[in-house]
This record gives sequence, structure tokens and C-alpha cells, in this order.
Amino acid sequence: MIFEEHHLYHFYNQGNNREKIFFCRDNYLFFLKKINTHLLSYVDVVAWCLMPNHFHFLIYVKALELGVKPSLEVKASLDDTNRRTLNDTIGLMLRSYTRAINIQQNRSGSLFRNPSKAECITKSDGITPSFYNTATGTRLNITVPEKEYPQVCFDYIHNNPVAAGLVNQPEDWEFSSYRDYCGLRNGKMIDKERAKEFVVW
Repeated sequence: MIFEEHHLYHFYNQGNNREKIFFCRDNYLFFLKKINTHLLSYVDVVAWCLMPNHFHFLIYVKALELGVKPSLEVKASLDDTNRRTLNDTIGLMLRSYTRAINIQQNRSGSLFRNPSKAECITKSDGITPSFYNTATGTRLNITVPEKEYPQVCFDYIHNNPVAAGLVNQPEDWEFSSYRDYCGLRNGKMIDKERAKEFVVW
């Protein structure tokens, strides 16, 4: 994936062969803990949704590379100037989650499709145009896509569980940032101040 600092990205992936990646509530919570541990130093999360066989994150990239302290196992061979990129960290996080699920489910091999996707939605040359339906047909939204596509993506992420038929209202799905935005939960993962730069809720 190609990231640039100070841009908003729709980061997503799904289970290999569209199979499940979350098998129980604890799996969702474990994945969120991994996001918190590995990614929040690099990104601000604007929106997220975890679905049984895929995930979506709307992230603002703060840093592409950070210094990391080596783990105890490798401390003897590395010094504190070790660097890790955002891509490295995403790979580490997904591999770590895959190992845990493979043990839990007595399975082997890749859990996620390769590669993960990250689409920049704040650069006009990297934006997929958004379409909307009207009584007279489908229209292309072309006014200011770098301002409007973040809102389209934000709404799409939060409405995913409704579109999939899992719940009737987005606030009924536990594993989404929608509950934080509508005041039903005070989660710490999303950055509402950052979100104000791009979306309205």
C-alpha cells in the first residue's frame, strides 16, 4: 500500500475467499486491541467497522515511519534506532491476528486477502468518484470530490451492517464507531477532532 502523510485513507480487507475473520465477540475485541496497540501511533482513526468477514477503517496518516523499541527477544541484536513503517506495522498486526485465529480455529494459512487495500480519498487524483441515485437515474458527484468523498466513505462504513442485513439501524451494531458518534458509547479509538476536518455526523 502507498501512504502519504496528512491524507485520509479508506483502509480495508476481507477474509481469504470471503470467509469469516471474526468468530466470536472476543475476536472483535482482540482485533480492536491490535489496532490500538499497533496503528494509533501512525494514524488517527476517523471511522471504523468490523464485519464478520471484513473490516473498514477511515484513517488519517500522521506518520509513515516511527522508531520502535525492539522486543526482548531481539534486543541483543538491535539498537533503539530501529525504524518501522506504517506498512510494516499493518503487516505485523494482521499476521499476529491471523496466528491467534489459526490457533483458535485449528486452521492454517492466510486469513486475509492479499494485499490489504488503502485508497486515498483526499487527493483529487486518487479519488474514485461517488455516485448517487435519483428519480431520474444515477448521477456522478463531481463538484469537489476531495471534500465530498470523505463523507460518502464515512457514511458507507457506518451503514455497512445495515446493508448486509445484520441490523436494522447502524447504532445496533456493536463493532462500529457509529455508536461513539451518536453518543451511545465513549470509545477512545476515534479522533472526533480530526473527523471534524472531513465529515459531519
